[in-house]
Amino acid sequence: MDTEQARTFLAIAAHGSFIAAASQLHLTQSTVSARIQRLEETLNARLFVRNRSGASLTPAGRRFLEYAKRLVFTAEQAIHDVGSSSRYRATLRVGGRIALWEGFLPQWVGWMRRTNPDVAMRTEIGFEDDLMRRLIEGTLDMGLMYTPSHQPGLIVEHLFDERLILVSSRPDVHEPGSGYVHVDWGASFHAQHRQSFPQMETPALVANIGWLAIQLVLANGGCCFLPVRLAQPFLTTGQLFPVVGAPEYDHPAYMVYPQKAESMVLEQAVQGLREVAKQQGAWQS
Repeated sequence: MDTEQARTFLAIAAHGSFIAAASQLHLTQSTVSARIQRLEETLNARLFVRNRSGASLTPAGRRFLEYAKRLVFTAEQAIHDVGSSSRYRATLRVGGRIALWEGFLPQWVGWMRRTNPDVAMRTEIGFEDDLMRRLIEGTLDMGLMYTPSHQPGLIVEHLFDERLILVSSRPDVHEPGSGYVHVDWGASFHAQHRQSFPQMETPALVANIGWLAIQLVLANGGCCFLPVRLAQPFLTTGQLFPVVGAPEYDHPAYMVYPQKAESMVLEQAVQGLREVAKQQGAWQS
């Protein structure tokens, strides 16, 4: 098995067709078919069912899908790390929720670049499930998130508490109404939200990230709960307004990293996050 076979498999799975995959990979259809045949022989399993409409994954193909993704990702990461310029002594792989990349994590990246200019960084956006999986697999060095799961071999450390406030596109709003966009901030937020608004019907609009809720509210009007960090620029310009008297919720942010990682770079990165988090907490208090 090689990475080119895995890439070809992923292309077919994504496009649902050997022909489309061949076009996307700039290969002949016979080359694509030969690669999949060799891969199936290696795995001793049939990966695709071919029909007039294209190709669909077999149960074995669906099981192999995640392995193929990991194989390709690991190969790309090895090329990046090993082939990077000699001026970099290490590479740090960091993933975080998109809301934490608003202000907080870019400040920390700046701190890392100033204190460790010889460390390359790979930065990504992700959700908790994917970030935790990557940390367990070892394809991510640090994860920044709101609702981590506790896993053996990983340290979960509280960084600071976000403050979620209700903001609206109009200054005369006093509570969530028909234009309310419910942001999925996690189980703790849902529990507090139900307690604050026990009679509220299921919202017509739900967003999985705060950034998306902002776009919906700015474009169509309405209100949503946002971290103060995300809301502040829009409050300053008058695009959004705080809903006076609305409840506010604490929303803790965490960093997760390997327990036994013997890396001076990782230790410095963790210390830097702690320092930036203290500044963040002081700003929000």
